[in-house]
Amino acid sequence: MIRLRKEWLAVSNKIVILGGGYGGLTVAHELLEKELPRGTELMLIDRMPFQGLKTEYYALASGTISDIDIRVGYPDDERLRVKYGDVADVELERKLIHFADGEQLEYDKLIIALGCTDKYHNIPGAEQYSCSIQSFSSTRQTYYKVSDVRPYGHVTIVGGGLSGVEMASELRESRGDLNICILDRGPSILSAFPEKLQRFVREWFGEHHIKMLSHVSVSRLEPGIVYNQEVPIHSDATIWTAGIQPSPVVQRLNVPKDPQGRVLLNDYYQIPGYTEVFVVGDCASLKFSPSAQAAQAQGKQVADVLKAEWRGEKPRLESIKLRGVLGSLGKKSGFGVMGKKTVLMGKVPRALKSGVLWKSKRHFG
Repeated sequence: MIRLRKEWLAVSNKIVILGGGYGGLTVAHELLEKELPRGTELMLIDRMPFQGLKTEYYALASGTISDIDIRVGYPDDERLRVKYGDVADVELERKLIHFADGEQLEYDKLIIALGCTDKYHNIPGAEQYSCSIQSFSSTRQTYYKVSDVRPYGHVTIVGGGLSGVEMASELRESRGDLNICILDRGPSILSAFPEKLQRFVREWFGEHHIKMLSHVSVSRLEPGIVYNQEVPIHSDATIWTAGIQPSPVVQRLNVPKDPQGRVLLNDYYQIPGYTEVFVVGDCASLKFSPSAQAAQAQGKQVADVLKAEWRGEKPRLESIKLRGVLGSLGKKSGFGVMGKKTVLMGKVPRALKSGVLWKSKRHFG
């Protein structure tokens, strides 16, 4: 951990970024593109000494890549201080960050970009008896669990959205011997996507012997068992991809939130009543679903707001337009929706996703 220098206590404008993921790291890169105003010091706080590319955690859990393949270093810039630690709470009234080890840190401007955790929907045993791919550390543990499943054992994936589908397909590529089953409470996997795309993925799953169960209502988990109401499903390893919620630190903030627990913000991504605090990424209530792409786009705009404030100008932000969604089916096939209607299936969307990953590793937007 980097100790805070005395100079940190003396600067007139202390900007702290909580979280070195897609959103927080984008803010840091954008602010460092030009000179910071005199008296400004920038600090990035995270538990890890690098960014983990979360969109690829399914591959790490499956064993098709190593963790070093999806690490991205933080900026090597003397104007940026990096502090490693676990944030426990943020005290908005006192502009104070509390760490799990008891240390405290004051700020003048704060960007909260702490990401999300699994949402278990109050299902008994879900957190205790399932594996996660929401953090770098938990994904490593999931890899160990899956790797230890005996030949022809059973792996169950709870949640048929994008993360669940990518997890199932990548695991099939890694372990051709496993019995893989994906559960979803809706009528089909990828129910939020166009029917044409759903059908393509269902056919791919059928060809690759991945079992799909729809209209499943998971009632509880026990060691080695997932219950569909009272019907037991044997599972040597269960991976949870059935929903997310904001970081516990954000959950504890006493500010207005939307039904998903994300913080309601003004037009400049600030918390009303605490305009020195910005919220970026999965913790922010936005008009679109959480994604790495959305977090990066929002991170750029938060940096624009700060730059405008330094110039004494009113920020002018354009509406964020996302390019689309891409998903993988192993290393050779994929799917996607570009814009609002263009459906892509096969090798092209997989190649596009590989290109996005290449750019992410090199901080290209």
